[in-house]
Amino acid sequence: MQTELWLLSVPIIIWVLIFCYYPMYGITMSFVNYVPGKPIWQCEFVGLKWFIDFLTNPSFGLLLRNTLAMSLLNIIFGFPAPIIFALLLNEIGNRHAKKFIQTVSYLPHFISWVVAASIVYLLLSNEGIINVILVQWGITHKPIPFLSKGEYYWIIYTIINIWKSVGWSSIIYLSAIAGIDEQLYQAGAIDGLGRLGMAWYITIPSIAPTIVVLWILGIGGILNAGFEQHLLLGNPMTQKYWDVIDTYSYRYGVQQGFYSMGTAVGLFKSVIGFFLVILTNKISKKLFDLSII
Repeated sequence: MQTELWLLSVPIIIWVLIFCYYPMYGITMSFVNYVPGKPIWQCEFVGLKWFIDFLTNPSFGLLLRNTLAMSLLNIIFGFPAPIIFALLLNEIGNRHAKKFIQTVSYLPHFISWVVAASIVYLLLSNEGIINVILVQWGITHKPIPFLSKGEYYWIIYTIINIWKSVGWSSIIYLSAIAGIDEQLYQAGAIDGLGRLGMAWYITIPSIAPTIVVLWILGIGGILNAGFEQHLLLGNPMTQKYWDVIDTYSYRYGVQQGFYSMGTAVGLFKSVIGFFLVILTNKISKKLFDLSII
């Protein structure tokens, strides 16, 4: 039986080796002065030059500030959002209403950022629906520059991210809730627990391992603050607020052809994310006795 399982796994193992591990050979590009069309091993070795250039770049502080700020906003507000949504959805007794709400909540996940950005412009531009309503109702005398004032950018980005991800991200929590033993709820009802008490003392502790695992992985991706949404929603007037590490990597690594710099920035992010996962995992294991390893 074990041999048959290994044979069934062979195609998947081959796929992982080809598409996940073989491309990692390309990270060596970050240690050389890569010339397009020339084999990497024939390019001039420069060591940590591209990493030093990135870390000493005058814009590094701004990039790090924007990346961490938006990532932390996503963690603070975006991480608990699908948990709360799953808990609320679990309390709906009408099966058809529950399925309808669940299906509708998934739809934004399948909308591309191009379409999502178009919706944002339709709502928040100076001639957008929200500004028209605010002016016509006399709430403001002139349109509010939501999309041209940097102070609004982080809030708009966080709200859109939550809107796009909350339904889809709640699936794993709903699956974890579905696996909770029904007898625990029956015992809670006998003990006089209401719906809030059952959620607090039964549901949340039961799905705690799932929450911790996703929290650890989320901390590991703290340097991932999005990419295409900034290129679509951002403009020169708000660049001081939306320019993040990924957009910098795209600008220099792809648009200007500094492929070694782009690779070095990506490797820098991956290394930091790896150590953050290890550190968060150890802290979680020590404090809550829950970890991914």
